[in-house]
Amino acid sequence: MTGKTKFELVSPERLVLSENVDMVVVPGSEGDFGVLAGHSPVVSTLRFGTIDVHDNGAVKDRIFVAGGFAEVTPEGVTVLAEDAARLTEIDKAAVSSEIETLRAKLGAATTDDERQPIAAKLDIATAKLAAVA
Repeated sequence: MTGKTKFELVSPERLVLSENVDMVVVPGSEGDFGVLAGHSPVVSTLRFGTIDVHDNGAVKDRIFVAGGFAEVTPEGVTVLAEDAARLTEIDKAAVSSEIETLRAKLGAATTDDERQPIAAKLDIATAKLAAVA
């Protein structure tokens, strides 16, 4: 199949990307999958990982996503992500500092209700740091 596929990536804060590309590789919960023009319909939840956007024979953009879902149609793919950031926009030092702060908060938490949201943020920050490593 030749041609471009429409790719849209939306986070709660903004429209991260909307353009026609050759292929998108998405970190689905059951494994990575590539989407080309004319792809069969699919809906998938996402795991923490990196979306690779391919155009003109190369990866033109890499975007970290933390959760959400992808809807694929023959016309394209729409990703609704809980958190999304281009790898080039991620500050390793800031994320490392955030991890240390969250670890300290997690250690000081005394109940599961306190620990759960902190642990979720720590998981995302750790995955984000791994994506840019």
